[in-house]
Amino acid sequence: MLKHPTLDQLHDLGLHGMAKAFAEIAAGGEAEGLGHPEWLALLLDREASLRQDKRVAARLRIAKLRQQASIEDIDYRSPRGLDRALFQKLIAGDWIKAHDNLALIGPTGVGKSWLASALGNKACRDNKSVLYQRVPRLFEELALARGDGRHPRLMRALGRADLLILDDWGLEPLDAPARHDLLEILEERYGSKSTVVTSQLPVDRWHEIIADPTYADAILDRLIHNAHRIELDGESMRRTRTKQTVKA
Repeated sequence: MLKHPTLDQLHDLGLHGMAKAFAEIAAGGEAEGLGHPEWLALLLDREASLRQDKRVAARLRIAKLRQQASIEDIDYRSPRGLDRALFQKLIAGDWIKAHDNLALIGPTGVGKSWLASALGNKACRDNKSVLYQRVPRLFEELALARGDGRHPRLMRALGRADLLILDDWGLEPLDAPARHDLLEILEERYGSKSTVVTSQLPVDRWHEIIADPTYADAILDRLIHNAHRIELDGESMRRTRTKQTVKA
């Protein structure tokens, strides 16, 4: 007799996970074997799980990760120089709590963007705010934002995210506005947030991409000195998969 009124009340209170668990337990006949504490614990556990799933889904929508990558699917067997022990430490997430940065460096196709997206996915699951940006597109967007009044709001969003992923860094030299914006973003984040950079270029060539010695020193000081580095090599994984498909 209490079933329908209780379900209605749970839904009215926004406790949809508890309502679903209540209906399933009652329909399955499990309630008779449960004491009140066990019954309540099951309902609360289901509600907590549902809320966590919703939070993760919302963070992933905001993050706009480039790829649907997860740490469970990482291929450590591929010959690309990925240090499993180091990456497992990164997966644990202590570097984000410590506000460290990460540089993923290597030739095209070795999985830099995929690994960065996998770390972003894990950070979302750990209730961290994440934002993914391809560097060329980011600076185009910031340039447009100067003209329509969105620039301050976009800069604030870039500064606030617990983890900012800057993908495809170094494809072309920065112009003066891009240098200024990048320095301001990193200054806002320095010591309080974490940034991932993926690049085909080794770090010793990043000065020439920034294209101004003063800005380069300031930017790299905020980006690199507290950064973990993963340097990958080997053949493009996309090319390798294509060869395997052809052989099959």
